[in-house]
Amino acid sequence: MGTSSIVQSTLLSKLNEQQALRAIQARGPMSRAEVARFSGFSAPTASKAVESLLRAGLLEELDAPFISRGRPAKRLQLASLSAQVLGLVIDAMECRIAAAGLDGVLDESLTHKFRTPHDYDELIAQSVDGVQRLIGQAGKATLGMGISIPGLIDYQRQRGIFSPNVPQTNGHSPGHDLAGELGIDCVVQQETVALCLAERQFGNARGINDFAMLDVSTGVGLGVISGGRILNGRSGLAGEIGHITVQAEGRTCGCGNRGCLETVASDSAFARVLSQKIDREVTIDEAIDLLQSGEIDLTIELERMIQYLGIGLAAVINLFNPSTVFVHSLLLSADKSLFPRLVDEAERRTLAPSFKDCNIVLARGSKRQGAIAAIIDHLTSAIVPVMNGDGSPARIAAAYRT
Repeated sequence: MGTSSIVQSTLLSKLNEQQALRAIQARGPMSRAEVARFSGFSAPTASKAVESLLRAGLLEELDAPFISRGRPAKRLQLASLSAQVLGLVIDAMECRIAAAGLDGVLDESLTHKFRTPHDYDELIAQSVDGVQRLIGQAGKATLGMGISIPGLIDYQRQRGIFSPNVPQTNGHSPGHDLAGELGIDCVVQQETVALCLAERQFGNARGINDFAMLDVSTGVGLGVISGGRILNGRSGLAGEIGHITVQAEGRTCGCGNRGCLETVASDSAFARVLSQKIDREVTIDEAIDLLQSGEIDLTIELERMIQYLGIGLAAVINLFNPSTVFVHSLLLSADKSLFPRLVDEAERRTLAPSFKDCNIVLARGSKRQGAIAAIIDHLTSAIVPVMNGDGSPARIAAAYRT
């Protein structure tokens, strides 16, 4: 058999493995016969793919057999009892580390958080310490870690280009550096794209091929899925709607410009306005507590935020004509009365046909789930090697492994 035939045979086997894994991701635990039926494989092909996935630690067999017609058959599920993946959220004020099985279910007993250091080396050191704690407690194989960060990312080099909210990551490759320290696969994903992955894998975007994710938590970010693919732009920098100017002489943004949308229409912007009002700094969590307590009249501040956020939401709908826009916001999730007001504000500013065809909903996913979704997506996609034009395997640049 020639080299080309061997490569083609290997690639076909990997494609079968990926399809079998995606079948279980979509349908839940399945027997080998069900994998074959759902994937359109022959029984031997399904069995070969499953055995390879079991050896790789991506699947595991349930002890209790599944009994239907015929003899009992063991069911296969995404590894969660024997393996875990980790998610690291690097955010402006706080970093959070989470653990989950390959089914994406977060293990709330395995979490760690720390205040975000201003120094990059200290950020890496504290991240390594937190990850090692979780690895030590789990007693499971750790298959990799997803890293969610805000700002612009060079995906080819997994390097931060420019982040107004975590500038200490600019010019650095946290995926490469953490992989070197920890010895596991690490993949970096822009936080809004990670939220898109979380909503598609675990939330309300399953089966939706055209949707947008508007993240208005720390800043204002936009992720767009068009035709089932992430819209990255020429250099992977698409979606920076938060830096559209909405106030010509407004507040200076972390990007250096004045009056950017994210300075007036984000959870952090609301917390900052509240901090100025009560003359002490509060986090967004504290701001939400004060809002829910009713101790302070925040009507004017909320109306102003909703107005500007409606402008941003209308721009997303008018520009991309998505079937659905998911809005990720801790503030809007905490106070459900705000969301209908946002939708009304957006309707006033959106072209009527586009608005009519768009469903606007609150996102279910969190940034922790986004980081987890990033590594699960990478592990699934990496089963099939990227090929060069001559048919030879190319190095996958999406993650680093020591």
